[in-house]
Amino acid sequence: MTTITADRTTAPVATRVVVAAGAVLAIVGAAWGSGAFGGTPIQEAAGGALAADATLLAPATPAFAIWSVIYTGLLVFAVYQALPRPGSRPRVRSVAWHVLAAMVLNAAWIAVVQEGWLLASVGVLAAIVVVLVLAVARLGQSGPSTFIEALALDLPVGLYLGWASVATVANVTAFGVVWFGLEPGEGMPAAVGVLVAVGFLAIAVARDLARTATLAWATTGAMAWGVVWIGEGRLNGTPSDAVVGWTAVGVAAVAVAATLVTTVAARVRHSLAQRRDGRAT
Repeated sequence: MTTITADRTTAPVATRVVVAAGAVLAIVGAAWGSGAFGGTPIQEAAGGALAADATLLAPATPAFAIWSVIYTGLLVFAVYQALPRPGSRPRVRSVAWHVLAAMVLNAAWIAVVQEGWLLASVGVLAAIVVVLVLAVARLGQSGPSTFIEALALDLPVGLYLGWASVATVANVTAFGVVWFGLEPGEGMPAAVGVLVAVGFLAIAVARDLARTATLAWATTGAMAWGVVWIGEGRLNGTPSDAVVGWTAVGVAAVAVAATLVTTVAARVRHSLAQRRDGRAT
């Protein structure tokens, strides 16, 4: 009995330490690989296929500032989940390995992009999205226990998924342009179609995550951020395309509006349910 008890006590501590250490190493590796310490910046890797002017669906350069927010949030999560009390909560533990896997995959994505392997980079990004979707699905089943948990867990995971979704669109487009030998400004109808699909995705996310407001706003907010910078790039940069640009701006507005409507509606329903329960008692 003593041995079993010790194992049960030690295992959560060990996993918390592993997740924290792995997260730090993954973030440092990602920063190094993306050129933060003198290496080749991502926009210059793979022959410039992922540069802001490479395709109609490439976000303008300022969009990538979101990575500093995401990395900071993930570091906060790594520390938060390592603490005894919050780190022992089932909701936190249920996604800790998912978050670590996403960070390790992100470092792998940077590595394959540096090698110029665009097709492999699409596969790695898809894996990141799948892992984060699983994490968000678990988080969406119940709300955070505290406001701190919402900031340390829901916020960075939501931002990560929202941005990774837009990055996947940009990455697939970059691969398609290179594979088919297209010019950066070609493919306007397809670009508009993809943006409209992203808009429907944002509406679905807002609907499904409405009960967890921080998670919903973080996910759709990051999507809106990425898409609106696609619009900025097409309206005020190169390649220039007003149709794609205004479509992107419209999709970003739809993402924000959908989240506002669904989260407010969920809050109202919750308040009404509480009042009914109060009257019943």
